[in-house]
Amino acid sequence: MTPEPDVESFQRLYSAYVDPVLGYALRRVATPADAADVVAETFLVAWRRREDVPAGEAARLWLYGVARRVLANQRRGELRRSALGGRLRAELPAVVPDPAGGVADRTDAARALARLGGTDREVVELTAWEGLDSREVAEVLGITPMAARARLSRARRRLRALLGHDPVPAGHEETRTTQTVSQEER
Repeated sequence: MTPEPDVESFQRLYSAYVDPVLGYALRRVATPADAADVVAETFLVAWRRREDVPAGEAARLWLYGVARRVLANQRRGELRRSALGGRLRAELPAVVPDPAGGVADRTDAARALARLGGTDREVVELTAWEGLDSREVAEVLGITPMAARARLSRARRRLRALLGHDPVPAGHEETRTTQTVSQEER
C-alpha cells in the first residue's frame, strides 16, 4: 500500500528540510529541546497548511519564516510566564505566611501536647486538628457529648498550664468550629 499523495509529498518536504530547520532553530534557542519543539511546531504548521507550502527551494524559505514565527511565539510565551512568575513571587508572601514565623510557638505547643496523657492529647487533637465538635469527638471516642466536653475542658486546662497560655495548635489555623466549641465550653 502506497501513502496518499499528500503524505508522500509531506514526507519528501520533511526529509529535505528537517536538518536546515533544525540548524536554524539550534542557532536561536538555548537548548536542543527548545530547538526540537520549534522544528516540531514548524512542521505541524507545514502539515496543516500543506497547500500553502511553495514548491522547490522556496519551501525552505517558507519553513524558515514559519520557524521564525514559532520562535517569536515561544519568546512571548516565556515572557508571559516569567512576568506571571514574578507577580506570583511578589504576591506569595502576602497570601501565604512564612512557615518559619511560628516555629518556636509550634515547637512549644507540640512539646506540651506530647506531655499530655493519651486521652487528653487525643481529645485536643480531634478538636483542634480535625475540627470536630464535642458531639463528633464523643462519637469517635465512644463516649457521651457531656463527657467529651468535660475531657476537652480538662485537657485544655492542662495544656494551658504546660504552656502558660491558651495555645493555637501547631501547624493548624483555628477553625470556626474550634472557636465555637471553645466559646461554648468556657
